Amino acid sequence: MTDTYEYTSAWTESLRAEGRAEAKSESVLRVLEARGKSPDDAARERIAACRDLGQLDVWFDRALSVDSVDEVLRD
Repeated sequence: MTDTYEYTSAWTESLRAEGRAEAKSESVLRVLEARGKSPDDAARERIAACRDLGQLDVWFDRALSVDSVDEVLRD
């Protein structure tokens, strides 16, 4: 019988984090598009480039109810 384990390292963890951030940024953009709040190129790039999972969570929550993309990205 062979035991299996999940290999982890700083590198694999960084890849996982990168994937989670990319998926969250895509979700923010999809919510905005679905609500008819299409971001301009600069806003789209800012959202797509963000890798801060906490910030992406905040933006996602805002994207569900705000009236403009500027409101999503406010500080």
